[in-house]
Amino acid sequence: MSPKPKKIDFEKTLAELESVVARMEQGELSLEDSLKEFERGISLTRACQQALADAEQRVSQLTADGRESALSPPREESDDAN
Repeated sequence: MSPKPKKIDFEKTLAELESVVARMEQGELSLEDSLKEFERGISLTRACQQALADAEQRVSQLTADGRESALSPPREESDDAN
């Protein structure tokens, strides 16, 4: 069983990503520092994308029409239906 990914603070992560982009746009970083910032930016972008995908899935579950929500426990069928 793989460990569950840590939940991120989306707004904080997005703000950090914006900061990385701003530093890179200034054009004053060395090549090595630019690469490190780029790698960090990619990591932050992926974390934000995953958080958005998770939120979208949750909204879909909450707004599903006529379907069981994955957020509620499954119903047990009784044998009295015969």
